[in-house]
Amino acid sequence: MECWDVIQAYAFRSIGFGERLLPRSDFTLCQQFVLIGSGLLWNIYFGVLALASGFFLATAIALGMASENPLLRKPANAFVFIFRGSPLFIQFFFAYEMFVLLPRAGIEIFGITVETWWLTRAWAGALFVLFLNTSAYSAQIFYGALMSVPKGDIEAAEAYGFSKWDKFRRITWPTMLRLAWPGYTNEAIFLFHATTLVFFSGFPAWQQRGDALYYANYFADKTFNPFISYPIVAGYFILLTLVIIWIFERVNRRLNKHLPGQRKKLRYRPQLIR
Repeated sequence: MECWDVIQAYAFRSIGFGERLLPRSDFTLCQQFVLIGSGLLWNIYFGVLALASGFFLATAIALGMASENPLLRKPANAFVFIFRGSPLFIQFFFAYEMFVLLPRAGIEIFGITVETWWLTRAWAGALFVLFLNTSAYSAQIFYGALMSVPKGDIEAAEAYGFSKWDKFRRITWPTMLRLAWPGYTNEAIFLFHATTLVFFSGFPAWQQRGDALYYANYFADKTFNPFISYPIVAGYFILLTLVIIWIFERVNRRLNKHLPGQRKKLRYRPQLIR
């Protein structure tokens, strides 16, 4: 099978398109690159959705941690402590076991039956665990930045008569993001790397449709040579990390565009008339 045929057969196999059966013999380098790259789609799916949804929960938890009300502060601190204090692998395991114990027929809430079978699938259950985990780590980062917001900025806003919402929206939250963004960039990178644990925890890969590391492990078991498939995974994740850094750096420039010393984009302006 030519490499182009392999791409057509396996490029989107991890999401249900293409050949259903995995290659059994005569493994080629092209097959490994294509199938591992196909599995990377799952890693991107988990990382993007968990990071996007966890951003808002992390902001709410950080505000709860900074609140003077113990009814908000203590649950927020407990949430962060639990998910930062326990290994992610164990969180996957316990979450899957808990979801399996739910009734297969669903749970009846206010006369409406809510199906629960989808929670045992990796696309939903594992995503939920990653969402909670990254929310806890990001909340701690945001809380530290929130405590570092200059008091002078807040006092100036109060002197101008800003309401609490306007003060948060225009002063506190943007400053918090600027201070937290370098640390949050690292959390985003770690989260994408952590997605490789999904199919090695309790969540099974349905019809052998797993992520990049799942296919790399498959080839390592079949060829008894881990020094080809695993470096391919590492190469893919290095490229993914470069993309994440580029995106977050663009956002960082946007957040700090008003500050002096920011590098401006070069523009070519030919002088046609002297």
